Amino acid sequence: MTIDELLQHFYSDLLLVRRDSVRTAETYKIAAEEFLNWLVEQHIKLKNVSVQNLMYYIIKRQTEDGCTEVTMAKDIAALRSFGSYLVRKGYWTQNIALDLEKPKMARNLPEVLSVEEIDSLLDGIDTKTLSGKRDDALFELVYSCGLRISEVCELKLVNVHIDEGLILVHGKGDKERLVPFGQRAAEKLKVYLEEVRPVLLKGRNNPNLFVNYRGEAISRKGVWKRFQYMEARSGISAKVHTLRHSFATHLLEGGADLRSVQELLGHANLATTTIYTHVSDNQLEKVHEQYFKAQGALREEL
Repeated sequence: MTIDELLQHFYSDLLLVRRDSVRTAETYKIAAEEFLNWLVEQHIKLKNVSVQNLMYYIIKRQTEDGCTEVTMAKDIAALRSFGSYLVRKGYWTQNIALDLEKPKMARNLPEVLSVEEIDSLLDGIDTKTLSGKRDDALFELVYSCGLRISEVCELKLVNVHIDEGLILVHGKGDKERLVPFGQRAAEKLKVYLEEVRPVLLKGRNNPNLFVNYRGEAISRKGVWKRFQYMEARSGISAKVHTLRHSFATHLLEGGADLRSVQELLGHANLATTTIYTHVSDNQLEKVHEQYFKAQGALREEL
């Protein structure tokens, strides 16, 4: 069996047997391909791979390729999954990749914008153009629903219920969730659906809610480019995902409970959501510090 055939079988196994998402399957397939190509370079047969070989490969990825801790963690997860497949198919007698330890990653607090900064960013969109009206609806929905870029790109028209103020989101791991949106987002969506989308489609059919000037589903790259344009107009530096972080943080600051925010974000684990409580605490400390500095300056003046 050739490397390409083995990789294709592994990819199919991830999708059909393990029921992984397409994105995970593609990531693992790429990681497995890099590993197999390294084995060819080192003249090591797949059936003869040892734990020591795996460790040398991981060290090489860190030192020579300069991979980050995040990439290394993904590589090791992919190799473990690949090892499990190789055992089931009789290439290996045991999954030696399980002996590899994932690097411990420091959890950095996510970047968050204030409500005022969000308003400035969204108000900076030029809504005189078709693309501007579309962007106005798109990024308002990203913020008001805490969507990932992939989720807003894949959002289907049939899953948007304006009168009820709800959207059905297809998230990670093929999980679906209902997310509410407010009047502001509803108004912007109506403008886009009535004035913009029909013009962009030019009579063609497309199940996706947001489309580009060719009438095709807007891509992740397209969303990134439009956001960069917004940054330049508003003078506010951020990332598209910052809108999702800001959504979660603003909800918690407004009194929402952690479990509800977890469901709205589509987090499988509550621990993932708790990072936003640290963001809120961090911001509270800054406000507290600024307040008492101002009080101290006032006392000196008096």
